[in-house]
Amino acid sequence: MGDKIKRIYLDDIRTPKPETGDWVVIRNYDEFVKTITQIGLQNISLISLDHDLDESAMNEWHTNVYHNYTLDYNNITEKTGMDCTKWLVEQWLNGEPVVQVMIHSANAVGSANMMGYINNYKHIHRLPQDCARWVVPHYMETIIE
Repeated sequence: MGDKIKRIYLDDIRTPKPETGDWVVIRNYDEFVKTITQIGLQNISLISLDHDLDESAMNEWHTNVYHNYTLDYNNITEKTGMDCTKWLVEQWLNGEPVVQVMIHSANAVGSANMMGYINNYKHIHRLPQDCARWVVPHYMETIIE
């Protein structure tokens, strides 16, 4: 899988529109770890992350983040984009290549947590603190199990 440089898009329900380029779309934490491990960070140019990856995270967003600007991870049962962020930084700490990461999550508090975590790593290692929120034109999909 390693000839072509890949771009990774983590989101449980959104899919980037074709005009945004080629993306490897990943829907959850386990798939994120598996796919990045298979592709190899050296073959990835960009990772775009969502925070809320399933129902309990979305419920937390609707209940607390949207109205109160608070995020309680104790209310979330599945792994989130923050878990993916922590795993990714752990790979960097273990010597894997650092890749560009952007955040496309609508969850402002979760986005800030992920950006802060990544930019803190980059600050400590004297790298540009360039992780930011952005918008990727997308389709909304219903996942059929």
